[in-house]
Amino acid sequence: MALRGRPVLLDTNTIIEAWRVGGWKALAGGHRLETVETVTMETLTGFQRRRREQQIDPAVLRQSLQAVHKVEDIARAELALRASDIALDAGERDLWAHALGREDAWVMCGPDKASLRIGVRLGLRERLVSLEALANEVGLNVRGKLRENFTQRWLAAALSAMVVAEETTR
Repeated sequence: MALRGRPVLLDTNTIIEAWRVGGWKALAGGHRLETVETVTMETLTGFQRRRREQQIDPAVLRQSLQAVHKVEDIARAELALRASDIALDAGERDLWAHALGREDAWVMCGPDKASLRIGVRLGLRERLVSLEALANEVGLNVRGKLRENFTQRWLAAALSAMVVAEETTR
């Protein structure tokens, strides 16, 4: 799947991991990275407890994101109606609430299993991408540096398992 030029919606864990492996600038230079206000807040919370490589410069983060979207309560309510049994943290909830209101060809990067379940349940599996895929697209070699849940292999296996689980619960 060609990712260049498509808006890439990022969750908190993805931003922290991209920063940890030293790939943030390359990703921001090669992709249209976007998120929501709640994710930005989560990303910058806990700064003092992170290792040096995970400490994110707030000014650099804000300048390198193409957009930080505000999410209204109505969008959150619409998401809740579509998947009320899946518990998301606040950042992923707002990211999905925002995504579902878009009409463009966005993709989402975030390894949270509850978030992935939303994508599978709503028929948006093909819009879920790994951080490794985003890095590969811009020529950033992070193989061996990324935590397992940010790899293409992990994402494919997790999504396959979720598709089976969703089919058995219908």
